Parts: sequence; structure tokens; C-alpha cells
Amino acid sequence: MQGIYPMQPFDLLVVTYLRPLVCSLLKNVKIPDSGQPVVLVAEDRDEDLFMLDRAFQQLGFNTPVQYVRNGEETIAYLAGKGRFANRAEYPLPDLLLLDLKMPRQNGFEVLEWIQAQPTLSRLRTVVLTTSDDLTEITRAYQLGAASFITKPLNFVEFRNSIIAIYTYWLALNKSPPIQRPQKGSVREPSPEGSPQ
Repeated sequence: MQGIYPMQPFDLLVVTYLRPLVCSLLKNVKIPDSGQPVVLVAEDRDEDLFMLDRAFQQLGFNTPVQYVRNGEETIAYLAGKGRFANRAEYPLPDLLLLDLKMPRQNGFEVLEWIQAQPTLSRLRTVVLTTSDDLTEITRAYQLGAASFITKPLNFVEFRNSIIAIYTYWLALNKSPPIQRPQKGSVREPSPEGSPQ
């Protein structure tokens, strides 16, 4: 099977065995509010959004995916503020794919904000970024990231990473309950070193 990207043995394994398995597992995932798991992607780069969208389409995942372009939009979405107030249109995600290097509040600031919200602090957040800096990896985990994945530059590897993320986080992993903060209960993270 030849296309733009030549198939490697692992790719053939993925397409032949893992994709049907993941798709069947995802069909059986039950989320009480919407019936399907929802993924929120926080990413500002058009190239990365294109690769994500292309990977989702090629893999045939029917999971609803919402996109935000910066840290402020990510927080507004999770809090249900402004244009994200309609919860039927913008449901809480079951998984957040978070870039670290975004404008208007970076991924670390988003992680800090999430941890300051008692009803959101258990949100499964996967950092998906170009960084492989150990300091950033450590900081992301300290701020509550569930996983840290360095974005592959090659599309086939990127697609395979998306399969692994979906398989583990949406098909196999059980999620704790989360809910949007109630109006008036949104908390700002405390400055580093000060008690909460």
C-alpha cells in the first residue's frame, strides 16, 4: 500500500490490527453526558492542527474534537465562559491535548489554572508539544499533566502517537468524574510558594 508516505511494518500493523480494535473499543466507551468522549485540542500552530485533523480523519475516529487556539480560550472553554457558555455545544472534554507554547497564557499557566479548580483538577491532560526539555517535562507533571508526549515531526509517527493516545486514554483508561466550575467559584492559581 503506497501513498504519500511509504508504509512501514509498524504502520501496516496499525492499519490492519490496531485501527479496527481502537475503533471498536471507542464505540463501547460510555460517557454519561454526551454518549461519546470529547477531546479538546489546545494548539496554536496551523501545521499541527492540520496534522491532528488529518490523523483523526485517516483513523476514522468519530469522537467529537473541539479546538482552541491559545491558553485564554482553553481556560474559557473549560470554565464555560463567553462564547463557550453553551455546554451542549461545548461539552467538557474527557481528554485535553495541550500544547505548552501558546499565546495568551501558555500551557503551564493552563495546567496551573486547572489544578486550582477542585472540579477540574482530575481532567486527563496530555501535553503534546515539540519540547523534550527535562525541566519542562518535570514541571508539566508537577502541575498535573497525566502524560507528556513530544510531537513527532513525521506524519506517520504523529498518526501512530494519536492512535496510542486514543487507545490508552479513551478506550482503556477509566476517567474520574469532572465538572465545570460553578459560576463564581472559578479560582485563580496562587502565586508560587504561597499557601492556597
